[in-house]
Parts: sequence; C-alpha cells; structure tokens
Amino acid sequence: MGIIGCGGRGTNVISTMSMHNNIEIVAMADIFRDRLEVSRKSLNQMNIDKGFSAIPDGFAYIGSEAYLKLLERQDVDGVLISSPAYTHADFLESAVMAGKHVYCEKPVAPDVAGCRKVERIGRKYDGQLSMTIGFQIRRARAYAEMVRRIHEGAIGEVVSGELHYFSSMPGVKDIRGMSFDEARIRNQYHFREMSGGILLDQGIHIIDVCNWALGSHPVSASGGGSRKGRSYGNSWSNYQAIFKYPNDINVSFASTQVGPRFGDVCVRLMGTGGVARAHYSGGVFIDGTNTWDSGIARGEAEVSPEQRSAGVFLSSLHDADPNKGKSFIKSIETGDYLNELQPAVDSTLSAALAREAATSGEERTWAENYHGNARLNPGLDLSRFK
Repeated sequence: MGIIGCGGRGTNVISTMSMHNNIEIVAMADIFRDRLEVSRKSLNQMNIDKGFSAIPDGFAYIGSEAYLKLLERQDVDGVLISSPAYTHADFLESAVMAGKHVYCEKPVAPDVAGCRKVERIGRKYDGQLSMTIGFQIRRARAYAEMVRRIHEGAIGEVVSGELHYFSSMPGVKDIRGMSFDEARIRNQYHFREMSGGILLDQGIHIIDVCNWALGSHPVSASGGGSRKGRSYGNSWSNYQAIFKYPNDINVSFASTQVGPRFGDVCVRLMGTGGVARAHYSGGVFIDGTNTWDSGIARGEAEVSPEQRSAGVFLSSLHDADPNKGKSFIKSIETGDYLNELQPAVDSTLSAALAREAATSGEERTWAENYHGNARLNPGLDLSRFK
C-alpha cells in the first residue's frame, strides 16, 4: 500500500488498515514535509510491528507532484488517497490509470464537474480494479442491519425523514508566514473550494445513510444557512435543507459546524409501521410493529462497568473503519473487485445539491445541478510546492 496525503485522517485510516490486514506500507506522498514526517514515524512503527521494513527515504515523496512519483512505483498495489477533496477526482484518475486499486476518502469531489469525472472513471474501470470511497458507515454492522430491515419493510412504507449532523468548528492552523495558497491547503475545511464545505466534509455521511436506506437520491432540494460564528475562510457554519425524494418522501436536514463541542449525528426515518433511528452514539434501533435494537448503548447511563468490560459499545461506528479496510483488502486478494464509485458520486451530488440550493436561496432540482456541471476552481499556484 501507498498513502497520498498524510494528515490525521489518512494516517488513522491506513493505520487501522495495517492493524487488521496483511499489508505493508511501502510509499508515502504529501505536499508538505512536516506532515509526511509526522505520519511516517507512526507508519514505520506499524510496519516494524508486522515484521516489515521502515519506509525508505527514497520512497517518501514531497511536493505537488509527489503523488505521481508514488504512482510510478511497481511495488505499490493499492493506494489510500486522503489528500484534500479538491484533489480527489484527479488523483483517483491518475491512480487507476497507473493500475492501482484505490481507497479514496470522501467526498469524491467538491463540485459537480469532479463528481461527473469520477462517475466516468467508475464506468471505464469497472471490474478491472477495486475502487472504493470512505463512506465507512456502510460497513458498520449496526447500520447495515438497520438498513437491511428497512428494505425488508420493518417500518412499513417510508413517509418522511429527519437528518442532523451537529459538530464543533475545526481550529485554524497557524498561518503566520505562509502564502495564501499554503494557508488554504493547511486549513482546507474552512474553504469551500478546497473541501466542498461542511455538507461535503461531514454532513455527507448522514446523507449517504439516507440515500442507502431509501435506495435513491433526492430529486430536488431547498434550504438556507449562513456563516454565522465563523471568522476565517468562506465555508458556511450551518445549513438547513429539505430534500424531496422519489415516492413523495420529504427529508429535513440540519448541519452545523460551530462552537467548541461536538453535538449529535442522527438519521431518523418514519414509516407507516415504525420509526428507525441511528446515532453515532445514542443507539441504532427500530420502534414500532417490528421492534429491533442493535445493542449499541443509547447513553452512558445505560452501561454498567460489567457491561463495559463485556464489550457493550457506546459508538455505533466502532467497527466501521476496520470493516471498511478489510473489505477493500479482501477484494484485492480475492479478485472480487469492488466498485463503489456510483453511490459515492450520488451522495456527493446530494450534498452539493443542498449546498447550492441554500447558497442560491432557490429550490434546485437534481437535473439542474447535474447538467449545470459547476466547477469550483481553487486557483492554486502549485509550482511553489516542490
């Protein structure tokens, strides 16, 4: 395996992949030396613990073209792409053209044009390589069982839904002495053209769960929001949207990224026979005619010391990252290649649809957004990053 983009998320994902699979991390690439070196210490130890060698100096690439040097290596079978979202579509294309299996972080792109590129890649390389996107919740057993039961009719006909993702605001990394381009790359989550904004960075996860459970994507969206509470960058701090799905299903959605404390993440689907609810922490269950509970604790107060010792989980995502990595590596080992690009594209386009409806103040249809093929240009001068 190789890793492109050595920040905190990428280091955590490939570390979990190493912990649960028989992989050797043989190459790294990042635009910044300091990010690469911090990550390299952790990944070298991962390799050594498994009986492999530390990553040689010559296999740790730095600069704006570092990813291309990594992709030239014949000993790299697969890559984790965990660089900022504005790179995803282009890096994914370069990786599959080089014959590499790809695990790319979400979103597939910050804009519609990038999504459509990834859609084309999925069609062209289907069955030739494993291509997966970091919607790891689909591999969390509690969520997967809830969705399976919804599909089998456990809550009857779905009537409406409610989604929310309430998060804290990410800190601003020190930008003193930096160019504007470097400051934006290091503080990607504060800039829409870099990350896609909070809906594509975080809210997209719960939108993806909704699309998965309903088996479709929205046909239109309307909404609003603002930058209130933020003083750096151009990303909004909050969005409120109404999605219209096929079969006359309306879903409300609220997303915030502000303040010092993480709030709650939940999808709630109401049907003629019951209600399905899934929280990151707070349980995954169905109430109604076909009552079901995943066993995930609904709160700290419910867990005794004995239960905690026995492995009762407070987080419904405890197995999501390990299972996601296992499925990716197994697909390569067995030749039963994964192609998860289309549902990932649909979820990214869904989040972008809500963003564009909110920022325009007008209802937007899926077709309008898709065929508009909007592009967010970060306007970076990458020649300075050697």
